[in-house]
Amino acid sequence: MSPFLLTRTLPEDATDADLRADVLHGLTRTPKVLPPKWFYDARGSELFEEITRLPEYYPTRAEREILIARAPGIAAATRARTLVELGSGSSEKTRHLLDALPALESYVPVDVSESALTAAASSLLEERPALSVHALIADFTRGLALPGTPGPRLVAFLGGTIGNLLPDERAVFLKSVRSLLAPGDALLMGTDLVKDEATLVAAYDDAQGVTAAFNKNVLSVIDRELGADFDPDDFEHVAVWDREREWIEMRLRARTALTVKIPELDIAVCFEAGEEIRTEVSAKFRQGGVRRELGAAGLELREWWTDGAGRFALSLAVAV
Repeated sequence: MSPFLLTRTLPEDATDADLRADVLHGLTRTPKVLPPKWFYDARGSELFEEITRLPEYYPTRAEREILIARAPGIAAATRARTLVELGSGSSEKTRHLLDALPALESYVPVDVSESALTAAASSLLEERPALSVHALIADFTRGLALPGTPGPRLVAFLGGTIGNLLPDERAVFLKSVRSLLAPGDALLMGTDLVKDEATLVAAYDDAQGVTAAFNKNVLSVIDRELGADFDPDDFEHVAVWDREREWIEMRLRARTALTVKIPELDIAVCFEAGEEIRTEVSAKFRQGGVRRELGAAGLELREWWTDGAGRFALSLAVAV
């Protein structure tokens, strides 16, 4: 079996410190906000997996369709010997790329979850004993240093996660990715596309209420980790399409006026009836906008593939 290396670039207590900082900052400002990364404890991850199987939630199926159809073309265009995946999770979708890259020698999954990285690596190495896996426990939004691996490199950022970043954050992130690449290296990025409002809202407010449970799970995380007394039933799940900014916002709306105590932060947070916490922004894209944002970061859009229904896109950009 090929070697498996695991490198931690985050301090052991980074997650706890980040949660404290995000909750303190986000719930004491107006309007209130919480970053979407706090959805994903074990329960939240289970709920998201359930969401990806819902009839309303098309992005996962659409992206998989593109990967299956275009993986050979991606391989031919990049000739990648190293595949870096940002936010790798279970590395499930990545298998389509791994199978298609004949020259691949090294896989570098990057995630904040050590358990997800080790589980995925164990499965991959059992299936592909010649593959070298060097996993990084890291937050890719804070800048990243990659291990020494052979080029050309292909960085994959899938799932439409780029849409969770605000425009200024996207600009910083794309420049940081460009800094990791040598000329000719490539970025493969998934983006959900602008479409009719009904389809978009339904994808974030399904009939079975799974997305509502996922959204409210952030309150359970704060209760467990910071000793808060949120009652998720006190809040209503809301999904709104912002036509001007072309993004979906997920929010939690207080059903009545209430006060929540967070002992670990020594604060009490007051809510008026109807007051909201923004828990996620999910931007939707057009090809021209993606081209401009990539270009501003020093990346040239070379390929643009969509699923058959034109709902989702994979873009392949090259470092110039």
